[in-house]
Amino acid sequence: MGKQKINTVVNGGSDSTYIIAEIGVNHNGDLNLALKMIDAAYEAGADAVKFQSFKSDKLVSRFAEKAKYQQDNTGTNETQLEMLKKLELSREDHLIIKEYCTKKNIDFLSTPFDEETAIFLKEIGINAYKVGSGDLTNIPFLKKINDFGLPIILSTGMSNLREIEEALEVINKSSVALLHCTSNYPAPVEDVNLRAMVTIQKAFNKVVGYSDHTEGIEIALAAVTLGARIIEKHFTLDKNLPGPDHKASLEPHEFKQLVKSIRIIEKGLGDGVKRCMPSEENTKEVARKSLVVSQDLKPGDIITKENLVIKRPGTGIPPKYYNLLLGKTVKRKLKQDQVLTWDDVL
Repeated sequence: MGKQKINTVVNGGSDSTYIIAEIGVNHNGDLNLALKMIDAAYEAGADAVKFQSFKSDKLVSRFAEKAKYQQDNTGTNETQLEMLKKLELSREDHLIIKEYCTKKNIDFLSTPFDEETAIFLKEIGINAYKVGSGDLTNIPFLKKINDFGLPIILSTGMSNLREIEEALEVINKSSVALLHCTSNYPAPVEDVNLRAMVTIQKAFNKVVGYSDHTEGIEIALAAVTLGARIIEKHFTLDKNLPGPDHKASLEPHEFKQLVKSIRIIEKGLGDGVKRCMPSEENTKEVARKSLVVSQDLKPGDIITKENLVIKRPGTGIPPKYYNLLLGKTVKRKLKQDQVLTWDDVL
């Protein structure tokens, strides 16, 4: 069975959760490792793999310090620029990765961090852009992405509704899905605020999802129950590998469990129509109750409170007609405990 495609999802044409394995920079700049990760993500059931595309010297100043989580995971003996230079993928790497994803029938997504990289991704045939939370307020950049007219998955970490609104005001050529996000790695559960995803959906009437930076899979699963149509989760082959994001990522067996659990939840969510389900029909007959005669009766006898009771099974006249049955005349011989039908009375 082929993976679902991002265009359909962002435009609201899929009821199935679109699951993104966020490889990001967890390939550590190694093309072979990146390809192995694509294989593992595919086998785990991901619909897409997502990378980060950047030129380090265009992304950060040489004086920029690393974020606290980056310092915690990689030490403090290098700048952010020095760290990122080791995590870059070349243009040739991108072409190989894109072609490999096409061969595997898994969507290739990437987050560009500058206009030049965004143009390059368009040139190699990317089908949608992922825009990170850090660029939500980068209006000139959003205008450029919008010009391409491709679907956009926009993360909303660190933002408020007004900032999201300002971003959407300049995106008028592209369909947009909005991902709720807490921009910390790992994100504390008490800062997740999943109900904000529901608020975003109501405010902007867009497909919504959740970019999960918490440890484990529980919060991502909860997001699905609240209506997330896209789930993005960091992915690694080994949490102990060097690099800033591995520790806040899922290994293949964990990601596979995430996918499996989401698919189970989807089945359980159903279509929202309250009705007796096929598997309940037998229980309905056994567990519900009917109007039953409490003694032997003969034709011409009258149904009264003294000879009418309510008992299982639920195959006869429902109890809600109790008062209607009172005073009715019995048409045929009835035995004690016999379930009444409408054919039994006049």
